[in-house]
Amino acid sequence: MSEPKFIEDREQLVKLAPVTKAPMKHHVFVCSGKSCSAVGSAEVKKAFEEQLEAKGLRYGKESKGRNPNGSVILTDCSSVGFCSIGAAVLVYPEGVWYAQVKEKDVPEIIEEHLEKGNVVKRLALINPKKD
Repeated sequence: MSEPKFIEDREQLVKLAPVTKAPMKHHVFVCSGKSCSAVGSAEVKKAFEEQLEAKGLRYGKESKGRNPNGSVILTDCSSVGFCSIGAAVLVYPEGVWYAQVKEKDVPEIIEEHLEKGNVVKRLALINPKKD
């Protein structure tokens, strides 16, 4: 296998990875690991997708129903380390870890945390900015 080419041209890197210029305010990770999947993480992710796109908050290509000026990046990940109390959702840059998230909780997380900046305390397992 050949060594991957290191790209030194910054403009080329940005062209290949336009997310680097995204007006990102939040990065939301939804666990899709085995345990989280068993308790509905796919439905949680779908709810985030639909509601963030409906509000024009989800960053991405317009051709995919997203907003190139959106402020939220949504990513699924295989595990966040506490899947036994999933579905798990992490929100950065705050570093808030939500546990036992259900599809019905997504509108509250979007409105309270992503739009208003208030952590949803009843779901927050780890909240670095505890009051």
